[in-house]
Amino acid sequence: MEFTATVDRIEGELAVLLLRGDEKIKFNLPLVFLAGINEGDVVTIAITKDVVATDESKERVMSLIEKLKRKGEWGGPR
Repeated sequence: MEFTATVDRIEGELAVLLLRGDEKIKFNLPLVFLAGINEGDVVTIAITKDVVATDESKERVMSLIEKLKRKGEWGGPR
C-alpha cells in the first residue's frame, strides 16, 4: 500500500500528516522517520507486510505457548 500525505505541522518530535484526498484523516509520525521534511511538504509513504517476519513471530509465539502448556501454565486466550 502506498499513499501520499501533507505535513500539516510539526509538534515537538512529531509531524502531523494529513492524508491527501481525505484531509479529515490525520496521523502522527516521529520526525526521526522524516529527516529533512518541513511543514507543507508532501510525502509518499509505502507500507508492506513482512511475511517472513510475521511467520517467524507466529512460530515463536506458538513455541512459547506449547512450552507453557507443557508446564501447565497456559490458561488459554483471555
